[in-house]
This record gives sequence, C-alpha cells and structure tokens, in this order.
Amino acid sequence: MDRIIIRGGNRLAGRIPVSGAKNAALTLMPCALLTDEPLTLRNLPRLADVDGFGHLLNQLGVSTMVEGAHPADFGRVMTMRAQRLTSTTAPYDIVRKMRASILVLGPLLARAGEATVSLPGGCAIGNRPIDLHLKALEALGAEIELAAGYVKATAPGGRLAGGRYTFPIVSVGATENAVMAAVLAKGTSILDNAAREPEIVDLCNCLLAMGARITGIGGETLTIEGVDRLHGATYRVMPDRIEAGSYACAAAITGGDLELVGASAGDMRATLAALVEAGVTVEEQRDSVRVAATGGMRPLTLSTAPYPGFATDMQAQFMSMLTQADGASVLTETIFENRYMHVPELARMGADIQVAGRSAVVRGVTKLVGAQVMATDLRASMSLIIAGLVAEGETTVSRIYHLDRGYERLEEKLQAVGADIERVGG
Repeated sequence: MDRIIIRGGNRLAGRIPVSGAKNAALTLMPCALLTDEPLTLRNLPRLADVDGFGHLLNQLGVSTMVEGAHPADFGRVMTMRAQRLTSTTAPYDIVRKMRASILVLGPLLARAGEATVSLPGGCAIGNRPIDLHLKALEALGAEIELAAGYVKATAPGGRLAGGRYTFPIVSVGATENAVMAAVLAKGTSILDNAAREPEIVDLCNCLLAMGARITGIGGETLTIEGVDRLHGATYRVMPDRIEAGSYACAAAITGGDLELVGASAGDMRATLAALVEAGVTVEEQRDSVRVAATGGMRPLTLSTAPYPGFATDMQAQFMSMLTQADGASVLTETIFENRYMHVPELARMGADIQVAGRSAVVRGVTKLVGAQVMATDLRASMSLIIAGLVAEGETTVSRIYHLDRGYERLEEKLQAVGADIERVGG
C-alpha cells in the first residue's frame, strides 16, 4: 500500500493550480441520467471517487468517454450519455465504497420512474443518515420501501408529481437528490430550508443549461418547475474550494506565499475570513487567491456550520495549522459527531489537543516532530500532510487512498512549490 513521506521544514512558495471540485463533480455526474443526450463536463478532477462514480454510471447503462486528456494534465473532459438505461439498480458493492452513490436515486426515479439503491456504507440510518433524502422524495410523490439493505423507490404512474418539502435541518445531499428528482416532475416543487452551498448552485446552473426551470438559486427556498425532458449540455465544474482552503493552510503553517490559481474567493469567504483573523495575508485576484504568512499566527475560535458558515470539511486542516498559533484555539464541530479522528495522530507528532464532546482546544506548540501516522478519512489525511510540512524530521502517512479520493496529484502540486514530499509504494 502506498505511503507519503514528508521531510518538513520547507517554506512553500509559488503557484498551485486548483482542480475541479470533488463534491461538485460527484453531484454533476448523475445529471447524465436525466437525459438521453450527451452531457459533457469540463475540469473534472482526476480522483478515485470520480472514477468510481463513472463505473457506477456504466453499470446503469451510461457510456463515458474521456476526450483528449493527457495523463500528465490536471483535470479531464468527460462526455456521458445515458441514451438507454440498462439498469435502475445501484448495487451494494459499489455504493458501500462511496456515499455519493446515493445521488443516483433522485435522477433514476425522475427518468425511469423507479430506482433501487443500496443503503450507503452498509448502514441504514447512521451518523450520516439518508432519511431526509427519502422524506423529500416522498414529498415529491415517490413511494419508498426499505428492504434487504436497499431503498426501493417508485413513482406512481411512472412520473413524480412534485410537491413541497421543508428540510428540518440543512442537508446538502438531500437537497441535491430532491432537486434532480424534481426537474422532471409533472408539477412544481418547492424546497424550503434548502442547502446553499456553492456545489448546490453549481448543480442548479448545470441543470439550467440542460433545460431545467429553477428559481431561488443560492437561497433557502428553491422552486423547480418540472419539464417533460432535458437536453444535453457542456458544463465546467467549479473550482474546489476545499482543496484551495487546504493549500492555504499549508501556506500559513510553513510561513509560505502561495497563489492558488483558479480559486474562487466568493465560494470560500468563511475560510478566507478565518485565515485573515489568524493573521494570514489574503489577496483576492481576478482568477486566483494569494495567501501569505508573514508573521506570528493568532489563535482562533471557530465553529463549523452549513454554508455560508465555516465548512466542516476545513476543520481538520485548520486544526493542524493552529498547532503553530501563539495561544489556545477552540474548534467546535457541529455537523458530524465523529470528526476528530485525526487528533490522536496529530498528538503523535507533538500536538497539544484536548477534545471534550464536540469541542477541541488546540494549544499552540513551538514545533511538531515527524512520526508514522495513519490517515482515517479524507480531510483528516490532509491535516496530517499539513502538519508534516512543518514538522521536524520525517513524517510517513499511511492509508493515503483517502487522499486519492479528494486531492488531485497532491504530492506533485506540493513538490512544485518547494515541499520535500514523495509517494512510495508498499
């Protein structure tokens, strides 16, 4: 199994290209199920999760073609066509590996009038439940049955009627599934307390390009007027705001100066505001964001929240960065209850972090020390990379398949700006 080895202490400086957003790509790809015409996505990141989702679409009858992409290039152009669906079942062996697979439920139901999708991760309603997905679809007219570890959804008469649903809590995935289901419904659908993340906006804009009728984009209430059919389109995936924020933390912890090429400052306001509060210089440019650390880092008090609040996907990276702040920082995780699994690994490197319930106190230390550490999830993996960049000596990060799910060619990008980092086999 591959590992990443980092010899810390190098200041990062230069330009890093920001890839297409993983979370947007995995939401846009199932839109191909909504039409029999081609959907072409540009700026699609080269990631394990994207490959996995492509495999799932192939299982459902979608042809996929990568156009003119050289292996050394960042990003891809992929054309998908679901001219004829050959299956409406997303099997367990694929869905268990990637929770985003649940996002085929809404479009399959809208296009074919039926869908059978494995419960993700082999868990029915766990820490990341899908109950809101199902309740929203029921509000649009679906009939739902849970049987043998699968969700079986049908649209009476072969087509959803449309309806109104108010999400009791903000849910990005449930909003995405409901929007994709509603675009081909007979009537008008209204989704209240909808998620407002930039990835939701990206989804809606792609659907508009395919002929959908959606108003209220970017707000808490989405109104979707169902249409009889959608057509093909060509659409560019938005830049990855989490990747950009991660490299911003890497610049800050190493006292570096990075230009994040392609980053959209408007999509990452909370991240940039927190960096500025910590004493990091942020300069918004036309097609990039420059991040420079020129002095001591100040401690922060941060709480994760749905967009436009501070993203839960940035919590682990900021925790690593704040190990070098002058004082104690307090981070509170409000989205997921088990998102501090990186803390014991950071402690192996000398970090002083105390967890109490949903809050963690990070006391700044003078130095971190390289160690053998193990990645536990995608963002936790990146937090260990960030810590390793400043740690004294050598850090070895194992189980890096998590990183390959969400960071396109991470070691190549970091090497290009001065990091002493390499991937080794076995």
